[in-house]
Amino acid sequence: MRETPRPQGTAGDPRAEHPQPCPGRALAHTTGASGSGTPHRSDGRPPHTPRGARFAGQGGGPGTTPPVPGPPAFLFATLLCVFAVITWQVASGGPLRRLDERLDRTLTGHGPAALSQFLSDLGSMQVALPVLALAIGYAAWRGSRRQAVIAALTMVLVPLLVVPLKDWIARPGPLEAATGYYPSGHTATAMVAYGGAALLLAPHVRRRWPLPAAAGALTAATSIGLVLRGYHWPLDVMASWCLCGALLVVSSTVMHRSSSRTPRR
Repeated sequence: MRETPRPQGTAGDPRAEHPQPCPGRALAHTTGASGSGTPHRSDGRPPHTPRGARFAGQGGGPGTTPPVPGPPAFLFATLLCVFAVITWQVASGGPLRRLDERLDRTLTGHGPAALSQFLSDLGSMQVALPVLALAIGYAAWRGSRRQAVIAALTMVLVPLLVVPLKDWIARPGPLEAATGYYPSGHTATAMVAYGGAALLLAPHVRRRWPLPAAAGALTAATSIGLVLRGYHWPLDVMASWCLCGALLVVSSTVMHRSSSRTPRR
């Protein structure tokens, strides 16, 4: 048998046909190959381009940045660290405690006695707790019941934390040999009561900044009165600032999350 040669197409031959592409290779270059809907890929994988299939989000997918501590967490940790250092120095009689006692001797007894006594009384339960109670009642009446409960629970934690520390450290007072002056209970009461009231009332006023400013001023006035009257050492009130400041950071964070979950009418 002899093979019949195939006719060769020429430029003028109307029967000449263009070469047909190979189907197996053409699929690799067509859009949406293999039903994936992804351009320029045959295996359905995303293209290696800066914008291709890299979505930043909170679901842990590609492009998601690792979580980092926010300002409340950093502030909470900082306050607790400072409180731990002060407690260690006071309990061990370190150089910070000796400096604190020298400073207190230069401050005790200065200023009008009536004024310093009035300032120190701002941290008593007879003065601070009614302010917080009024704020709790107003917030509950305005519909912020969860926030009111959180503020009340934060106030309940104050004696549960302060009283055991007083018994453990057993620091004598500036003018008395009796122990139980570290940390300052009046400062803790003032800070949590006035700070909690500011947190409760802030969402219901137009200008919020005067409320925390007033709470800070009342707490500072209480601390000054306690030191000038000789009721507490300066480190006693500073320790209460750090401890109760951490409590207020937690309380504020929980209140914010609770308010964001509350359905609005």
